[in-house]
Amino acid sequence: MTAQTESAIRVPARSFAPSATLVVGILIIGVWAACAVLGDRFVPFDPYADDLMNALAPPSAEHWFGTDRLGRDVFSRVVVGARDILAVAPLATLLGAVLGTLLGLITGYFAGLVDGAISRVLDALLALPTVIVALMALAALGASNVTVIVVIGLLYAPLIARTVRAAVRAEREKEYVAAAQLSGENPLTIMLAEILPNVLPPIMVEVTLRLGYAIFSVATLSFLGFGIQPPSADWGLSIAENYALIGGGYWWTVLFDGLATISLVVGVNLAADGVERALAE
Repeated sequence: MTAQTESAIRVPARSFAPSATLVVGILIIGVWAACAVLGDRFVPFDPYADDLMNALAPPSAEHWFGTDRLGRDVFSRVVVGARDILAVAPLATLLGAVLGTLLGLITGYFAGLVDGAISRVLDALLALPTVIVALMALAALGASNVTVIVVIGLLYAPLIARTVRAAVRAEREKEYVAAAQLSGENPLTIMLAEILPNVLPPIMVEVTLRLGYAIFSVATLSFLGFGIQPPSADWGLSIAENYALIGGGYWWTVLFDGLATISLVVGVNLAADGVERALAE
């Protein structure tokens, strides 16, 4: 019996039954994804056009969410503002997932010095505050979408690696891995072809959770001026540009951007919870 056959026998067929939680989460994400891709086609106003004569107009039939300090339509900016955050956060999560999975496979499969050395470095990185490290890195490298993707991806890789390592260590002692080793397969093939397919469920859950954190991190960095840069209509950036107006009663300039951010994070977390429940059944 080959190692591949043993692995195939070992992995039970899963019946993936989507729950209401998963469906709602996917719907929320889908709405914002549609806004990001098609927003320019249906927004009522140019989200980047200044109209100082209509600055700080409250919500009305013409401007559903009001206008900001430069007279730009808030509704149009909220819709189009989904674009950058839904480009940066998923790419950062993907980078972190790839690096974290590779590190988790290596540390989980190899015991002793390799595991000890890499794990100590990962533990040291996990002890550092994510946002503070991101701010320092972006201050040194310069703020841009690419640097935000790289910095957040590198910071989330140790978190994903820790989850993958635990799952790989549980699989490493099983018979199908021993069969693959006895058949002469090299460690890389065993990790990628034998172990990885059997640890995909926890990786999927972890990556979905990290996407929610990445969205929040991108919005936070943009608010602090180190994330997505003007003239983007990014939600965190828009809040930063208008939050000083709250004291004057112009609540609409930041409320809807904040609600958009919260709804997207909630949608991703609902999807993550739904994925976890479906895979556990």
